[in-house]
Amino acid sequence: MACSQFIPGIRIGYPYTYWGPLSFVLLVTMIREAIDDYRRWKRDSEINSMKYVKLTKLGRVTVKSMKIKVGDLIVVEKDQRLPADMVLIRTSEKTGSCFIRTDQLDGETDWKLRLAVTSTQALNSDEELFDIAAQVYAEKPQRDIHSFIGTYSQTSPTVSRESLAIDNTLWCNTVLASGTAIGLVIYTGKETRSAMNNSEPRSKVGLLDLEVNQLTKVLFGAVISLASLMLCLKGFDGPWYKYMFRFVLLFSYLIPISLRVNLDMGKAYYTWCIQRDKRIPDTVVRSTTIAEELGRISYLLSDKTGTLTQNVMHFRKLHLGTVSYSNETFDEVASLLAQYHSQTPVSGHSQALASKMRRNVITRVEDAVKAIALCHNVTPVYEDTEDDVIIDLVSETEVNQHERQNVTYQASSPDEVALVSWTESVGMRLISRDLTSIELCNPGGRRERYTILQVFPFTSETKRMGIILRDEATGDIALYMKGADTVMSKLVEFNDWLEEECGNMAREGLRTLVVAKRNLTPEEYTDFEARYTAAKMAVVDRAAKQSNVIATLEHNLELLCLTGVEDKLQDNVRSTLELLKNAGIKIWMLTGDKLETATCIAKSSRLISRTQNIHVFADVNNRAEAHEELNNFRRKQDCALVIKGESLEVCLSNYEFEFLELASASPCVVCCRCSPTQKALIVELIKKYTGKRTAAIGDGGNDVSMIQAADAGIGIVGKEGRQAALASDFALTQFSHIGRLLLVHGRRSYKRSAALSQFVIHRGLIISTMQAIFSAIFYFASIALYQGFLMVGFSTVYTMLPVFSLVLDRDVTSSVAMTYPEIYRDLSKGRSLSFKTFFIWVLISIYQGGIIMYGALILFEDELIHIVAISFTALIITELIMVSLTAKTFHPLMLGAELISFLLYVATLYIFKEYFDINFIQSSAFLWKVTVITLLSCVPLYVLKFLHSKFAPPSYTKLA
Repeated sequence: MACSQFIPGIRIGYPYTYWGPLSFVLLVTMIREAIDDYRRWKRDSEINSMKYVKLTKLGRVTVKSMKIKVGDLIVVEKDQRLPADMVLIRTSEKTGSCFIRTDQLDGETDWKLRLAVTSTQALNSDEELFDIAAQVYAEKPQRDIHSFIGTYSQTSPTVSRESLAIDNTLWCNTVLASGTAIGLVIYTGKETRSAMNNSEPRSKVGLLDLEVNQLTKVLFGAVISLASLMLCLKGFDGPWYKYMFRFVLLFSYLIPISLRVNLDMGKAYYTWCIQRDKRIPDTVVRSTTIAEELGRISYLLSDKTGTLTQNVMHFRKLHLGTVSYSNETFDEVASLLAQYHSQTPVSGHSQALASKMRRNVITRVEDAVKAIALCHNVTPVYEDTEDDVIIDLVSETEVNQHERQNVTYQASSPDEVALVSWTESVGMRLISRDLTSIELCNPGGRRERYTILQVFPFTSETKRMGIILRDEATGDIALYMKGADTVMSKLVEFNDWLEEECGNMAREGLRTLVVAKRNLTPEEYTDFEARYTAAKMAVVDRAAKQSNVIATLEHNLELLCLTGVEDKLQDNVRSTLELLKNAGIKIWMLTGDKLETATCIAKSSRLISRTQNIHVFADVNNRAEAHEELNNFRRKQDCALVIKGESLEVCLSNYEFEFLELASASPCVVCCRCSPTQKALIVELIKKYTGKRTAAIGDGGNDVSMIQAADAGIGIVGKEGRQAALASDFALTQFSHIGRLLLVHGRRSYKRSAALSQFVIHRGLIISTMQAIFSAIFYFASIALYQGFLMVGFSTVYTMLPVFSLVLDRDVTSSVAMTYPEIYRDLSKGRSLSFKTFFIWVLISIYQGGIIMYGALILFEDELIHIVAISFTALIITELIMVSLTAKTFHPLMLGAELISFLLYVATLYIFKEYFDINFIQSSAFLWKVTVITLLSCVPLYVLKFLHSKFAPPSYTKLA
């Protein structure tokens, strides 16, 4: 249309009347997009420029992460993030082991044990790596983060071949938790496991923008229809196609080209408000285009670790059956232990006598604490406080040598660290542990050394771990076990308190572990060892045979104690979740952690209320089982759903719609053992089947796919990196800030943009109505009512500031929005901007345009210029008054904007003499005619607004 103004036959006015607004709109849009792209480039550069040490023949050199390629040997220090997928070649530990933290990859808080390639670990120095001839075979890039197939082949100076599995790998985006490691890079960039589990980022478009686009299409249809109607009434005589195009140009103001600029500027203002809010400090808005989405969220999908919880475990309760100890009484446990070890001699004969004594509270406490201190996979690492050098445990022979050193516990689970830290606090300290022995220091200051005979690690299938130890002082052999109450209750001797106390602790939000013991005779152990060794050598059904042998020991265990550990929640998580649920937002927890842990946190955070029933979806492997379990869940009312990732996969493969229908009706859903791609898939399915707006919040790299898939992605800057925050649309420092972000800023952004959109559309509708009446009266002439600068000034200089000041409007205060979250529910229905409100504004525009135009025609003198003066002045004043009519509250800047706009218009009455007759506009006739027309166009609307506020007031007015 702008280009058509260079063609004389269809030119309406001056070219700048079309090119000016178009250029301004494009310029503002380009600047905003350029700013977003620059910020994104800056974030990527920050990650790609991280420095790492590369091992070469010439020594160690520093390289940027973007320069790392397959085949490089990279040195990784403790607490450093892995830049690529690598095979572990060497570690600083003599055993060739190290621990990694994977919570940014799979959401699990456990530390994972990794083992170096045996041949390379045996080398005397790192430099000898360049003296051998070897190659590593790695499978093609896969998405599975829990498996790996590869081989290590060495041909010189010795020949060796080893198989490589998941235990030999260091995946990108995990963190080295202990020592120093050297890894051989096998995958980089998009081929890493972390990148392959992330979905492709998409350009997000807000629902309000889509709704505005729909209305714009309707307006375009109105332009064509109105132009066609005018042409039909005029007739098809002469060059009718030129008349048609000229009519389209005349009514093109129906399509609000300035709306995009106003909305973009409004979004920039919303961003500024969010980032300046002192109630949610350090919040960063990374996507400036979707602030309104925050006001229409129906589903919030949240990660657990680091998002709802701090991932900090605290030992809270110890129960022995007849007596219970908690934070307030743990000093009694320390006192009883000290009393026991001050009275108990260390000789084997005396300890044998002591074991026959009546089991009083002292001996029971000692047995329980010792079992907790021994049954684990924790390794203490000591760091010198002066030079920060890790001390070799083998060289330490005296307890007091550790007194001046800081101890760090390495374990596959923070629960285990919490347990061992607690035993240290009551006097039973773990001194050292290696592959063959454990050493404790008791409250009496004496060391107790135990030989590790067998270890049965914890698995999600067995839900328990065990260890067989030999006391070197007495030669006694004992099996210690701990695990989930659902499993251990069947293995321990009969008791009448375990089930009840487990329930009590679960209701307190504590993670429970049952600890038990069984003494073994040398003959029993020798027989077991022979059978277990034979099972380990089996080629077929090795795991099943091992389990069967272990099961021969797992019966009639002596129940020692029940422990309760709390995963500390983020600040104000419970109140925030309650706030969001009252706002009508359904919350799903998607985590890679274990079912028991996820359920426990859901209870302690009040995501699942204490009175709410829980349906744990059974493990299903095929279509029939999934169908049966879905029917079981269908029969339950108002029941929270807990489901594993494997079962979820089966349900989505066979009964996608049915599962989403049932799950979306549930008050709360907890999905555990979810992979990153499953999290993103769930978000997409909720959007697909419910049509509702979703928000996803997380803090780890494993949450990036989910964050990018959601309509509004929210990242938390956590302890474990900023990958989620960098990939998000909104970055927060803690979970509790999401309440104010949605209920205050989201609500205001949506309400303001809706009002702004409708008013800009109204501005185009009213002037197009006046143009249509003018053309119809003057024999359907395709002549512009207002020429040159008046048309440009109407949508810019004269009305832009007052109209844009609507972004300052608010219907309720922030305190009311937070106190009564129920008023947020209405926003999800989209009633603030709908076809209903659109057609109401169409009627208003037709009424006001008709009154102004017919009033000016009836009251004009003899010259056409007077029609322009009266109608345009009444139009400008009407628009200024309508801003006040639309606003819910009045802001001082609104008054300033209206005053400035009015004064600018008054000034142009005297400047543009070719448009206005100065003598006429200074007359009293001009003033009263403009006043009458303006009152007729505005007063009836004020009356209707007053009556509506009295007889059908909005819900929020009752709260003000």
